Amino acid sequence: MAYIIQESPLHETEPKRRRPEWLKVRVPGGEQYKTIKDLIGQQRLHTVCEEARCPNMGECWSAGTATFMILGDTCTRSCGFCAVKTGRPGALDWDEPRRVADAVKKMGLRHTVITSVNRDERKDGGAPIFAECIRLIRKDIPDCKIEVLIPDFKGSENALNIVLDARPDVLNHNVETVPRIYRIVRPQAKYPQSLELLHRAKKRGFLTKSGMMVGIGEEPDEVLQVMHDLREVECDILTIGQYLQPTKNHLPIERFVHPDEFAMYRQEGHTMGFRHVESGPLVRSSYHAEKHV
Repeated sequence: MAYIIQESPLHETEPKRRRPEWLKVRVPGGEQYKTIKDLIGQQRLHTVCEEARCPNMGECWSAGTATFMILGDTCTRSCGFCAVKTGRPGALDWDEPRRVADAVKKMGLRHTVITSVNRDERKDGGAPIFAECIRLIRKDIPDCKIEVLIPDFKGSENALNIVLDARPDVLNHNVETVPRIYRIVRPQAKYPQSLELLHRAKKRGFLTKSGMMVGIGEEPDEVLQVMHDLREVECDILTIGQYLQPTKNHLPIERFVHPDEFAMYRQEGHTMGFRHVESGPLVRSSYHAEKHV
């Protein structure tokens, strides 16, 4: 199958620099891609695939998978890497869980991923919407595995428990990067808080997952230290992928990480005891998610 550099908003505002061969992706297209795009539009839903300009959108949508983004399309945070718009969100849409469950059913998904923007203006961070999505999907499509990729809820254990009480199959929360550059990459987040969230979920017996970007200013030894920290809180699954600058207003790419380095992280992760490590240039949190479980 022929691959070319995807000409899309993901790349059009990046600095002009030659991309390595291993970062070539397919242009989105095909009947299944169109079917999913139409369904998402009809249900008035958002996907992180589109909002975050994921390079794997063509591959995943053509395969009949998508990651739903709930709680609206406006985030209360301004992370330096993220393409989702920042601003004052509107009111919660309490009909959204029903539409998500309906879309999952119509797509025939066996594994679905649900993520969200941050809703820091709410004490519960929007956790009840997550919980209702889980309950409705479980009710209507009982064989479908449910993975939630949640924000940190500003450290609220109550908000986390609202999600956990709905019993997702996988609890995912990304640390995103190394502690040294958190103030640049995730200025409104705290590294120890993210680790504590994963630790709380594990103490309640959940399968836990986290992910991070590389090529954004970290050093390899710092990545390995984060991996050690994640194993200290017994995180089960890890994803590592190349950072790609969404627009010229976002943090620049510091380096293109060679596939050999990704292979090293994968091997080290297995040695450390991770149940599964998905590590590669185009890997994202939800990439091949159904294969991680």
